[in-house]
Amino acid sequence: MYPAFIFCTRGSLSGTTMVHHSGSIQSFKQQKAGMHNSISEILKEKALKSSRRSLPCLAQSQTHPQNLNHFLSVPLSPEPKTYSHSVSASCTQITPPSTDTSQDVYMEEKEVGEFEPKTDETFLVQQKPVSRAKLEARTDSVQGNNLEKPSGLMFRDGKKRIDYILVYKKSSPQVEKRCTFERNLRAEGLMLEKEPSLTNSDILFVKIHAPWDTLCKYAEQMNIRMPFRKKCYFTDWKKKNMGSRFQLKFRQLKSWLPRNPMKLDKEALPDLEESDCYTAPFSRARMHHFTINNRETFFSNSTRSRIVHHVLQRTKYEDGKSKMGINRLLGNSTYEAAFPPHEGSYKSRHPIKTHGAQNHRHLLYERWARWGIWYKYQPLDLIRRYFGEKIGLYFAWLGWYTGMLIPAAFVGLFVFLYGLFTMDSSQVSKEICEANTTVMCPMCEGNCSSWTLSDSCVYAKVTYLFDNGGTVFFAIFMAIWATVFLEFWKRRRAELTYDWDLIDWEEEEEELRPQFEAKYSRKERVNPISGKPEPFQPFTDKLSRLMVSVSGIFFMISLVLTAVFAVVVFRLIAMEKFASFQWEFVKKNWQFATSGTGVCINFMIIMSLNVVYEKVAYLLTNLEHPRTESEWENSFALKMFLFQFVNLNSSTFYIAFFLGRFAGRPGDYNKLFNRWRMEECHPSGCLIDLCLQMGVIMVLKQIWNNFMELGYPLLQNWWSRRKMKRAGEQNKSKEQLPQWDRDWNLQPMNAHGLVDEYLEMVLQFGFTTIFVAAFPLAPLLALLNNIIEIRLDAYKFVTQWRRPMPARATDIGIWHGVLEGIGVVAVITNAFVIAITSDYIPRFVYAFKYGPCVDKGYRHEKCLRGYLNNSLSVFNMGELKNGSYHPQYCRYRDYRAPPWSPEPYEFTLQFWHVLAARLAFIIVFEHLVFGIKTFIAHMIPDMPKDLSDRMRREKYLMQEMMYETELEHLQKERKKNGKRYHHEWP
Repeated sequence: MYPAFIFCTRGSLSGTTMVHHSGSIQSFKQQKAGMHNSISEILKEKALKSSRRSLPCLAQSQTHPQNLNHFLSVPLSPEPKTYSHSVSASCTQITPPSTDTSQDVYMEEKEVGEFEPKTDETFLVQQKPVSRAKLEARTDSVQGNNLEKPSGLMFRDGKKRIDYILVYKKSSPQVEKRCTFERNLRAEGLMLEKEPSLTNSDILFVKIHAPWDTLCKYAEQMNIRMPFRKKCYFTDWKKKNMGSRFQLKFRQLKSWLPRNPMKLDKEALPDLEESDCYTAPFSRARMHHFTINNRETFFSNSTRSRIVHHVLQRTKYEDGKSKMGINRLLGNSTYEAAFPPHEGSYKSRHPIKTHGAQNHRHLLYERWARWGIWYKYQPLDLIRRYFGEKIGLYFAWLGWYTGMLIPAAFVGLFVFLYGLFTMDSSQVSKEICEANTTVMCPMCEGNCSSWTLSDSCVYAKVTYLFDNGGTVFFAIFMAIWATVFLEFWKRRRAELTYDWDLIDWEEEEEELRPQFEAKYSRKERVNPISGKPEPFQPFTDKLSRLMVSVSGIFFMISLVLTAVFAVVVFRLIAMEKFASFQWEFVKKNWQFATSGTGVCINFMIIMSLNVVYEKVAYLLTNLEHPRTESEWENSFALKMFLFQFVNLNSSTFYIAFFLGRFAGRPGDYNKLFNRWRMEECHPSGCLIDLCLQMGVIMVLKQIWNNFMELGYPLLQNWWSRRKMKRAGEQNKSKEQLPQWDRDWNLQPMNAHGLVDEYLEMVLQFGFTTIFVAAFPLAPLLALLNNIIEIRLDAYKFVTQWRRPMPARATDIGIWHGVLEGIGVVAVITNAFVIAITSDYIPRFVYAFKYGPCVDKGYRHEKCLRGYLNNSLSVFNMGELKNGSYHPQYCRYRDYRAPPWSPEPYEFTLQFWHVLAARLAFIIVFEHLVFGIKTFIAHMIPDMPKDLSDRMRREKYLMQEMMYETELEHLQKERKKNGKRYHHEWP
């Protein structure tokens, strides 16, 4: 006999209804004819491949550290209905003994509230009753031996878990609003308890607990998917034991290889190895279908926090349609903060290897946020369960993007090293370094003098590092890489949404924003999907607001272009000053000095304008009144991307496509405001200016972003601790402070959620792909930055920030479309960079049409002899002098006729040949790369085939299991009522 492995699998339940009447049951029987008569027959069939899902099948299999599993696995026996008392603080309206009784004074007093649980014990899975004395003894034993008692995670009675924290100041004048809000929260079923701060006498904390009935009520309203009743199936032993010989040999060979050091040890995350389970939208009427072994752990901490946040968002604090939601109360300073608590400290006195993790936060810190494990894979399932699916998807995408940068970084480094090793053999660089007698025309008027071409030898060699034969290959490679990255991310995202049970979430659980409901509550229409009336924004109102928003966007973009124009003027002034500088070193390297100072000034302008853009984007997005939170985030993210993309890349586009194109020629230079000569390129090309612009901005921006993400919160937290010590208010050590006090001293998450995190990476993706032909080291710099970014973000989320509200999401949102748009723009810009900015096309035309190898075939560098002299035109400087004619010739970069020709200074035939070759290259390059991208996108499916088959199989098994479960329930009901029952449908 072959060994039988048992697993639980979980599928998707959407739109499946219970069949109770005889006609439907009879039709179901007919439908099952020729298939399976019961679940027992399915066990004999080839079963579904096991997939590790994240939500637990049983209550005790939720994510808990290893030393917590034993305690949480103890099933609670159904408790009798008793009144449990909890001390809470409420606001009572009293009338002061005065002559004027028309005004009410709201005062806060403590009162004892009674709470009566209404849980039906029949909904619980029947277990052996455990006496309360034995259970408490077992609990005390486990907590005393293996676990430090959590400080600040429970109410005063030590039984009710804190699901959310509200913070307000005693000196706040908004007493009436706060009292009304808290009274309405109690009316919604939440339990409140107030606690003073130990570090600030003016701060009060409101601890919120959601009882079982309230959790069930809102879980049903929010359509939260919960683990369905457990059904186990045998795995396919044939697939494991009767594979092909090649597969068996491959597995044997793989077992001999050393273990991948990047993978996390299974022993490090023992609670991630759990059974899988079907899930379904929670329903109180069908609670007998769900696996409820422990009411305290059936809803995870993140789910409980989401439910409480949902209630906080929709509770009124005043009469009126728009007077609701915790966000408005935070905005008018009624409350200072609102956040779910962390699950304890992230550090422990005992090593995790011997004593285990004391809580989830500690486990995340040890296995994810520490810098010492930078080379390890991320524990995405654990991240998702602690911070929610939305943050989990961000780190999954960031990890995938970082992994895909590895081959791009290696290829870019190879192209750079190719240019480094062949730099001395470059024919163009040799001719420039040996041109001691070639006199170049002055770079400015007045004090500027002519200079020899050999003075720019270093400049020419550096240019060759980035403008060599590998440039075209690398540009094509990066265009294909961007497509492969996005297509394989779609597959990875499909696997994550399946593993995290998000397949049917988007259409079901998308909620209206409270601000939208309050603004358009008077106008309603029937939702075509749900069939329920909901607030509706008229088309004219939406169009008018959109037009105002678009006008604001164009105004800000025009402001960016104005800033770029100011930088151009600065470069023209700096060019003239550096070219006539008294210090010989600066005068000799005036081009580096001009480009370097221009880039630094441009970077300061970019960072200054980003602050303005964020405020304007926030204002315009709120003006539009988006319908849902995802629409608000997408609208805000699009505005921020447009602003910062134009702000970051406008000067780069100027250098790539406009620098040196309108300079004119000696004797007939184009001048800005009839004062400053337009800037022109070096004889070796303009690509080095573009490379310098990209390198400096990319490095400086990454350093600044890393400081603002981690260094600034660290300084703020250090300063707050220093103020507490100086004021003498910290009477207890940090370890003895309750959790709500420690969380309050942390920094809040960014007001815009993950928009700033995604924006930083998407802008980096644009820098990595759009102008990668000019800077092949961009993928390497991005890879090094992202390795730091992952651990920096992890450290920030775990240690420096308050715990964010665990939100759900099925994708990275609008950023996927932005990335695809960047991929298209990258193909076009790289084609223009190679054709126009670099000297690849002029060298190519010279080698095949005008060089010494025209009749011998193209043999690379040998065919470029004489290219430098061919690309420089001649100007007679004697024409600039008044009076007598003194012929003196200088050279300049262009394809123009010499002064002694019949048509002096007119474009030569070679100029038109080069222009035609450039246009032809752009067309061929774009069509070739777009064709390859389209072919690859078509060949790679968005969802793996085995995942698609698995989902269809589970849907079928789910239908079978639903009918079997309903039959089992009806039989129990008949037996309970003393009626006859049989194994067929009644």
